[in-house]
Amino acid sequence: MNKELIDDLSVRVEKLSIVEAISQLCELYPGKVVFSTSLGQEDQVITEIIAKNKLPVNIFTLDTGRLFYETYDLLSRTEAKYKVKIKTYFPKSESVEELVNDMGINGMYLSPENRKNCCYVRKVEPLKRALEGNTIWITGLRSEQSNNRSSMRKIEWDEGNQILKYNPLLDWSMDDMLQYIQDNKIPYNPLHDKGFVSIGCAPCTRAIEPGEDPRAGRWWWENSKKECGLHTK
Repeated sequence: MNKELIDDLSVRVEKLSIVEAISQLCELYPGKVVFSTSLGQEDQVITEIIAKNKLPVNIFTLDTGRLFYETYDLLSRTEAKYKVKIKTYFPKSESVEELVNDMGINGMYLSPENRKNCCYVRKVEPLKRALEGNTIWITGLRSEQSNNRSSMRKIEWDEGNQILKYNPLLDWSMDDMLQYIQDNKIPYNPLHDKGFVSIGCAPCTRAIEPGEDPRAGRWWWENSKKECGLHTK
């Protein structure tokens, strides 16, 4: 990807509101702008912005087959409230069968390699299919979520997925996000009120203790960067 193009887009979006920036990206790349939602609080904010302003962005989510019930319920409530269709991508059934038969249903606890293989089958591969043929991928990443994300830019090239990524909430604080959710009565996962900050698959997510890193509840049995491979550069 041309670095000058990325720098030019970065300068443009920095001067615009989120609505203006997404609108301009949609004008530049009609039909090629997608937003991936995990139904987390950040993503609920972006879904509300897209829906309220009728922005021509295709919204999708990944169903790993091991999500919390509360996440599925929130998906249904979100589609009903905002009158939007969130397309769901599933892992390939034959890949899941092979994975489970090879390492067991909860084999991700046994080694980092097993966990990464599980993430790849259930999340990374479906994401690649969802992003295929598109130019702009909108995400709900915030820089304070983890050290890995603190150096990200609002517009950047994602080498692993071969796509331009737009991170509109990158400089939002947790307080900014929670206030926006409250002011706009945005539905959110009730697990957030029980200490779950970052919510993924049920077997791989726990509530965090006061003072713990926001990503500490993900793959808590590992000493890792707390990433599943979706967001690579």
